[in-house]
Amino acid sequence: MIDIVINITLLAFLVITAVAILRITNLFAIIMLFGVFSFTSAGLFVVMDAADVAFTEAAVGAGISTILMLATLALIKGQTEKRPLGHRPWLPMAVVSMTGAALVYGTLDIPSFGDPNSPVQTHVGPYYIEKSISDTGVPNMVTAVLASYRGFDTLGETAVIFTAGVAVLILIGGRRSRQRKNTDADNNSPNNSNKANSDAEIASSESSSTYSRTEKQVPDVNQTVNHTSSNNHSASGQSLAREKTDEA
Repeated sequence: MIDIVINITLLAFLVITAVAILRITNLFAIIMLFGVFSFTSAGLFVVMDAADVAFTEAAVGAGISTILMLATLALIKGQTEKRPLGHRPWLPMAVVSMTGAALVYGTLDIPSFGDPNSPVQTHVGPYYIEKSISDTGVPNMVTAVLASYRGFDTLGETAVIFTAGVAVLILIGGRRSRQRKNTDADNNSPNNSNKANSDAEIASSESSSTYSRTEKQVPDVNQTVNHTSSNNHSASGQSLAREKTDEA
């Protein structure tokens, strides 16, 4: 009974998270909700006793994929989803609804979860138990299934993660090269050379104006000195004339 309650709770949380991802336009929040969705899916796999799938979902879906998407988000300018012009939301909704209905219809014929009479319990499981060591030489049965019987599936997952990492590195390298080219172009542009020339002309004009003001101030000082000396000579002449008058 407790397993049913946990499964219903996790499924309801997955639905709520999916609806929130569809409604939100902030890319950072969408990426974090994708990580929450993957982590919740991993918890659901743990409840279903699929520990290996839960580990893969938690490591790849909630861990590496979230980091790669955040690294990609750091390379773009805006963090808000832009709706394309002429977008018709009913078309993707119809496609998703039809796909979901087909998947639900396909689950009607599968056996119940944990049914001991299901083909996986009567054919596949016993074969792995009996033949895994002789077929693969690996004593751990889970490792034998993941690395040998499901080797192509594991290789595909590894290829997806490798491709995503290479794509992020290419984006980072392309942006750095563009920034370097823009910096070099700005340094070598005619506008910068014209600006440097104009700054030099302004500096030279300021220095020349300062020099002309200094030259204008020098004659004023000389004139003041000459005027002062002439006043001193006239005063001395007046004093001599006054002394001769007193002697007479």
